[in-house]
Amino acid sequence: MRHSKTYNFFSEFSQITFGIVLASIGLKAFLLPNGFLDGGVTGMALLVNNLFGINISLSLIIFSLPFLVLGYYTVSKRIVIKSILSILGFASLIHFGDYGTITDDNLLISIFGGLCLGAGIGIAIRNGSVLDGSEILGIYLNDKFGLSIGKVILMFNIILFSITAMVVSLEVALYSILTYIVTAKVTDLTIEGFEDFIGVTIVSNDYAKIKNAIMMELGVGLTTYKGSKGFGSTGAQQDFDIIHTIINRIDIKKMHRIIEDIDENAFIVEFDVNNVKGGVLRHYLDKKKGKTLGRI
Repeated sequence: MRHSKTYNFFSEFSQITFGIVLASIGLKAFLLPNGFLDGGVTGMALLVNNLFGINISLSLIIFSLPFLVLGYYTVSKRIVIKSILSILGFASLIHFGDYGTITDDNLLISIFGGLCLGAGIGIAIRNGSVLDGSEILGIYLNDKFGLSIGKVILMFNIILFSITAMVVSLEVALYSILTYIVTAKVTDLTIEGFEDFIGVTIVSNDYAKIKNAIMMELGVGLTTYKGSKGFGSTGAQQDFDIIHTIINRIDIKKMHRIIEDIDENAFIVEFDVNNVKGGVLRHYLDKKKGKTLGRI
Protein backbone atom coordinates (compact mmCIF):
# COMPACT_ATOMS: atom_id res chain seq x y z
CA MET A 1 0.00 0.00 0.00
CA ARG A 2 2.82 2.39 0.92
CA HIS A 3 4.60 1.55 -2.32
CA SER A 4 1.42 2.28 -4.28
CA LYS A 5 0.93 5.66 -2.59
CA THR A 6 4.57 6.60 -3.23
CA TYR A 7 4.25 5.59 -6.88
CA ASN A 8 1.03 7.59 -7.29
CA PHE A 9 2.64 10.61 -5.64
CA PHE A 10 5.63 10.63 -7.97
CA SER A 11 3.45 9.80 -10.98
CA GLU A 12 1.13 12.74 -10.30
CA PHE A 13 3.89 15.27 -9.80
CA SER A 14 5.88 13.96 -12.77
CA GLN A 15 2.87 14.44 -15.02
CA ILE A 16 2.10 17.85 -13.53
CA THR A 17 5.71 18.88 -14.16
CA PHE A 18 5.43 17.74 -17.76
CA GLY A 19 2.18 19.72 -18.10
CA ILE A 20 3.85 22.84 -16.70
CA VAL A 21 6.71 22.50 -19.21
CA LEU A 22 4.26 22.12 -22.11
CA ALA A 23 2.22 25.14 -20.99
CA SER A 24 5.35 27.27 -20.58
CA ILE A 25 6.49 26.32 -24.10
CA GLY A 26 3.11 27.44 -25.44
CA LEU A 27 3.55 30.81 -23.77
CA LYS A 28 7.27 31.48 -24.19
CA ALA A 29 7.81 30.01 -27.65
CA PHE A 30 4.53 31.07 -29.28
CA LEU A 31 2.22 33.55 -27.55
CA LEU A 32 4.52 35.85 -25.60
CA PRO A 33 7.03 36.76 -28.37
CA ASN A 34 4.14 37.72 -30.65
CA GLY A 35 1.92 39.58 -28.18
CA PHE A 36 -0.95 37.06 -28.24
CA LEU A 37 -3.16 36.33 -25.25
CA ASP A 38 -4.92 33.31 -23.81
CA GLY A 39 -8.02 33.25 -21.65
CA GLY A 40 -8.30 33.23 -17.86
CA VAL A 41 -5.66 34.34 -15.39
CA THR A 42 -2.86 33.64 -17.87
CA GLY A 43 -4.51 36.00 -20.35
CA MET A 44 -4.81 38.69 -17.66
CA ALA A 45 -1.09 38.40 -16.90
CA LEU A 46 -0.23 38.61 -20.60
CA LEU A 47 -2.49 41.66 -21.09
CA VAL A 48 -0.94 43.50 -18.12
CA ASN A 49 2.53 42.70 -19.48
CA ASN A 50 1.48 43.95 -22.93
CA LEU A 51 0.11 47.22 -21.55
CA PHE A 52 2.40 48.05 -18.65
CA GLY A 53 5.43 45.77 -19.05
CA ILE A 54 4.87 44.17 -15.63
CA ASN A 55 6.58 40.81 -15.23
CA ILE A 56 4.26 38.01 -16.34
CA SER A 57 5.40 35.58 -13.64
CA LEU A 58 4.71 38.12 -10.90
CA SER A 59 1.30 39.02 -12.38
CA LEU A 60 0.37 35.35 -12.71
CA ILE A 61 1.07 34.70 -9.02
CA ILE A 62 -0.71 37.87 -7.83
CA PHE A 63 -3.80 37.30 -10.00
CA SER A 64 -3.95 33.65 -8.92
CA LEU A 65 -4.05 34.43 -5.19
CA PRO A 66 -7.77 35.39 -4.97
CA PHE A 67 -8.74 32.27 -6.92
CA LEU A 68 -6.62 30.07 -4.65
CA VAL A 69 -8.34 31.60 -1.61
CA LEU A 70 -11.69 30.77 -3.24
CA GLY A 71 -10.38 27.29 -3.98
CA TYR A 72 -9.62 26.79 -0.29
CA TYR A 73 -13.36 27.02 0.41
CA THR A 74 -14.72 25.36 -2.74
CA VAL A 75 -12.33 22.47 -3.48
CA SER A 76 -10.09 20.25 -1.37
CA LYS A 77 -7.01 21.56 0.42
CA ARG A 78 -4.93 18.94 -1.41
CA ILE A 79 -5.89 20.45 -4.78
CA VAL A 80 -5.12 23.97 -3.53
CA ILE A 81 -1.68 22.92 -2.26
CA LYS A 82 -0.84 21.19 -5.54
CA SER A 83 -2.15 24.19 -7.47
CA ILE A 84 0.04 26.59 -5.47
CA LEU A 85 3.13 24.50 -6.25
CA SER A 86 2.08 24.19 -9.90
CA ILE A 87 1.50 27.92 -10.35
CA LEU A 88 4.84 28.71 -8.71
CA GLY A 89 6.56 26.22 -10.99
CA PHE A 90 4.72 27.61 -14.02
CA ALA A 91 5.67 31.18 -13.11
CA SER A 92 9.31 30.14 -12.61
CA LEU A 93 9.53 28.48 -16.02
CA ILE A 94 7.94 31.51 -17.67
CA HIS A 95 10.53 33.75 -16.00
CA PHE A 96 13.64 31.63 -16.49
CA GLY A 97 12.73 29.45 -19.48
CA ASP A 98 14.14 30.31 -22.89
CA TYR A 99 12.72 28.36 -25.82
CA GLY A 100 13.33 30.86 -28.58
CA THR A 101 10.71 31.99 -31.11
CA ILE A 102 9.55 29.07 -33.22
CA THR A 103 7.42 30.92 -35.79
CA ASP A 104 6.14 34.37 -36.72
CA ASP A 105 3.07 33.08 -38.56
CA ASN A 106 -0.01 34.28 -36.68
CA LEU A 107 -2.15 31.26 -37.51
CA LEU A 108 0.55 28.78 -36.45
CA ILE A 109 1.09 30.76 -33.24
CA SER A 110 -2.60 30.55 -32.35
CA ILE A 111 -2.93 26.85 -33.16
CA PHE A 112 0.30 25.43 -31.75
CA GLY A 113 0.53 27.87 -28.86
CA GLY A 114 -3.01 26.90 -27.86
CA LEU A 115 -2.21 23.23 -28.38
CA CYS A 116 0.81 23.26 -26.04
CA LEU A 117 -0.96 25.42 -23.47
CA GLY A 118 -4.16 23.34 -23.55
CA ALA A 119 -2.30 20.04 -23.27
CA GLY A 120 -0.29 21.35 -20.32
CA ILE A 121 -3.35 22.66 -18.48
CA GLY A 122 -5.25 19.45 -19.19
CA ILE A 123 -2.47 17.21 -17.88
CA ALA A 124 -2.25 19.30 -14.70
CA ILE A 125 -6.03 19.15 -14.15
CA ARG A 126 -6.08 15.36 -14.71
CA ASN A 127 -3.64 15.08 -11.84
CA GLY A 128 -5.55 17.31 -9.44
CA SER A 129 -3.91 20.66 -10.01
CA VAL A 130 -4.82 23.99 -11.61
CA LEU A 131 -2.62 26.32 -13.64
CA ASP A 132 -5.41 28.82 -14.29
CA GLY A 133 -7.70 29.94 -11.47
CA SER A 134 -10.69 31.01 -13.59
CA GLU A 135 -12.15 27.50 -13.26
CA ILE A 136 -12.18 27.94 -9.47
CA LEU A 137 -14.12 31.18 -9.90
CA GLY A 138 -16.68 29.26 -11.97
CA ILE A 139 -17.02 26.61 -9.26
CA TYR A 140 -17.50 29.26 -6.56
CA LEU A 141 -20.19 31.20 -8.44
CA ASN A 142 -21.92 27.96 -9.36
CA ASP A 143 -22.11 26.95 -5.69
CA LYS A 144 -23.11 30.45 -4.55
CA PHE A 145 -25.60 31.53 -7.21
CA GLY A 146 -26.24 28.45 -9.35
CA LEU A 147 -24.55 29.97 -12.41
CA SER A 148 -23.16 27.60 -15.03
CA ILE A 149 -19.39 27.12 -14.69
CA GLY A 150 -18.97 27.22 -18.45
CA LYS A 151 -20.92 30.47 -18.73
CA VAL A 152 -18.91 32.09 -15.94
CA ILE A 153 -15.61 31.26 -17.66
CA LEU A 154 -17.04 32.38 -21.01
CA MET A 155 -18.16 35.75 -19.60
CA PHE A 156 -14.78 36.17 -17.87
CA ASN A 157 -13.00 35.72 -21.19
CA ILE A 158 -15.47 37.86 -23.18
CA ILE A 159 -14.61 40.77 -20.86
CA LEU A 160 -10.89 40.02 -21.17
CA PHE A 161 -10.90 39.84 -24.98
CA SER A 162 -13.14 42.93 -25.25
CA ILE A 163 -10.59 44.93 -23.25
CA THR A 164 -7.85 43.51 -25.49
CA ALA A 165 -9.70 44.66 -28.60
CA MET A 166 -10.10 48.18 -27.19
CA VAL A 167 -6.65 48.81 -25.73
CA VAL A 168 -4.39 46.64 -27.89
CA SER A 169 -5.91 45.83 -31.27
CA LEU A 170 -8.85 43.98 -32.77
CA GLU A 171 -6.52 41.68 -34.69
CA VAL A 172 -4.68 40.59 -31.54
CA ALA A 173 -8.04 40.02 -29.82
CA LEU A 174 -9.30 37.84 -32.69
CA TYR A 175 -6.14 35.74 -32.78
CA SER A 176 -6.26 35.48 -28.99
CA ILE A 177 -9.84 34.18 -29.20
CA LEU A 178 -8.66 31.55 -31.69
CA THR A 179 -5.85 30.61 -29.29
CA TYR A 180 -8.34 30.32 -26.44
CA ILE A 181 -10.67 28.08 -28.49
CA VAL A 182 -7.78 25.75 -29.36
CA THR A 183 -6.58 25.76 -25.75
CA ALA A 184 -10.04 24.97 -24.37
CA LYS A 185 -10.65 22.15 -26.84
CA VAL A 186 -7.26 20.53 -26.28
CA THR A 187 -7.71 20.86 -22.51
CA ASP A 188 -11.04 19.00 -22.75
CA LEU A 189 -9.52 16.29 -24.95
CA THR A 190 -6.60 15.85 -22.57
CA ILE A 191 -8.89 15.58 -19.54
CA GLU A 192 -11.58 13.36 -21.08
CA GLY A 193 -9.45 11.38 -23.55
CA PHE A 194 -9.52 11.18 -27.31
CA GLU A 195 -11.96 8.30 -27.52
CA ASP A 196 -15.60 9.28 -27.75
CA PHE A 197 -17.90 6.80 -26.03
CA ILE A 198 -21.64 6.46 -26.14
CA GLY A 199 -23.97 4.48 -23.89
CA VAL A 200 -26.75 2.41 -25.43
CA THR A 201 -29.82 0.86 -23.80
CA ILE A 202 -31.80 -1.62 -25.93
CA VAL A 203 -35.30 -2.96 -25.28
CA SER A 204 -36.44 -5.78 -27.57
CA ASN A 205 -38.31 -9.08 -27.49
CA ASP A 206 -35.32 -10.59 -29.30
CA TYR A 207 -32.91 -9.53 -26.56
CA ALA A 208 -31.06 -12.86 -26.53
CA LYS A 209 -30.20 -12.68 -30.24
CA ILE A 210 -29.23 -9.00 -30.02
CA LYS A 211 -27.06 -9.64 -26.96
CA ASN A 212 -25.14 -12.43 -28.68
CA ALA A 213 -24.78 -10.46 -31.93
CA ILE A 214 -23.35 -7.41 -30.12
CA MET A 215 -20.78 -9.52 -28.27
CA MET A 216 -19.80 -11.54 -31.35
CA GLU A 217 -19.77 -8.79 -34.00
CA LEU A 218 -18.72 -5.71 -31.99
CA GLY A 219 -16.68 -7.52 -29.35
CA VAL A 220 -17.75 -5.33 -26.43
CA GLY A 221 -18.98 -6.21 -22.98
CA LEU A 222 -22.53 -5.55 -21.90
CA THR A 223 -24.82 -5.72 -18.91
CA THR A 224 -28.37 -7.07 -18.85
CA TYR A 225 -30.98 -6.37 -16.21
CA LYS A 226 -34.53 -7.59 -15.77
CA GLY A 227 -37.44 -5.52 -16.97
CA SER A 228 -41.13 -5.90 -17.71
CA LYS A 229 -43.42 -4.26 -20.19
CA GLY A 230 -47.11 -4.09 -20.93
CA PHE A 231 -48.12 -1.21 -18.66
CA GLY A 232 -49.58 0.74 -21.60
CA SER A 233 -52.71 0.09 -23.67
CA THR A 234 -52.11 -3.68 -23.99
CA GLY A 235 -52.12 -4.34 -20.26
CA ALA A 236 -50.32 -7.67 -20.78
CA GLN A 237 -47.12 -7.78 -18.76
CA GLN A 238 -44.07 -9.58 -20.10
CA ASP A 239 -40.66 -10.09 -18.49
CA PHE A 240 -37.51 -9.67 -20.57
CA ASP A 241 -33.87 -8.57 -20.38
CA ILE A 242 -32.83 -4.95 -20.99
CA ILE A 243 -29.43 -4.63 -22.64
CA HIS A 244 -26.99 -1.92 -21.60
CA THR A 245 -23.60 -1.40 -23.22
CA ILE A 246 -20.99 1.28 -23.95
CA ILE A 247 -19.25 1.50 -27.31
CA ASN A 248 -16.99 3.84 -29.22
CA ARG A 249 -19.10 6.32 -31.19
CA ILE A 250 -17.46 5.18 -34.39
CA ASP A 251 -19.25 1.81 -34.01
CA ILE A 252 -22.75 3.19 -33.49
CA LYS A 253 -23.89 2.77 -37.12
CA LYS A 254 -22.71 -0.83 -37.11
CA MET A 255 -24.68 -1.43 -33.91
CA HIS A 256 -27.79 0.03 -35.53
CA ARG A 257 -27.42 -2.39 -38.45
CA ILE A 258 -26.94 -5.34 -36.09
CA ILE A 259 -30.09 -4.49 -34.13
CA GLU A 260 -32.22 -3.71 -37.22
CA ASP A 261 -31.30 -7.05 -38.81
CA ILE A 262 -32.74 -8.80 -35.75
CA ASP A 263 -35.56 -6.49 -34.63
CA GLU A 264 -36.31 -3.33 -36.58
CA ASN A 265 -38.81 -2.26 -33.92
CA ALA A 266 -36.34 -2.41 -31.04
CA PHE A 267 -36.43 0.55 -28.65
CA ILE A 268 -32.96 2.15 -28.43
CA VAL A 269 -31.80 4.92 -26.07
CA GLU A 270 -28.39 6.55 -26.65
CA PHE A 271 -26.55 8.90 -24.30
CA ASP A 272 -23.13 10.54 -24.09
CA VAL A 273 -20.53 9.06 -21.73
CA ASN A 274 -17.88 11.44 -20.35
CA ASN A 275 -15.69 8.90 -18.62
CA VAL A 276 -15.26 5.13 -18.53
CA LYS A 277 -13.19 3.17 -16.03
CA GLY A 278 -12.74 -0.55 -15.49
CA GLY A 279 -14.77 -3.36 -17.00
CA VAL A 280 -14.01 -5.00 -20.32
CA LEU A 281 -14.89 -2.09 -22.58
CA ARG A 282 -11.49 -2.00 -24.25
CA HIS A 283 -11.20 -5.77 -24.58
CA TYR A 284 -12.34 -6.79 -28.05
CA LEU A 285 -13.67 -10.17 -29.00
CA ASP A 286 -11.58 -12.64 -30.97
CA LYS A 287 -14.19 -13.61 -33.55
CA LYS A 288 -12.23 -16.62 -34.79
CA LYS A 289 -11.98 -18.20 -31.37
CA GLY A 290 -15.48 -17.15 -30.34
CA LYS A 291 -14.26 -15.97 -26.98
CA THR A 292 -17.08 -14.75 -24.72
CA LEU A 293 -16.75 -11.44 -22.93
CA GLY A 294 -17.96 -10.67 -19.46
CA ARG A 295 -20.13 -7.80 -18.34
CA ILE A 296 -19.16 -4.12 -18.21
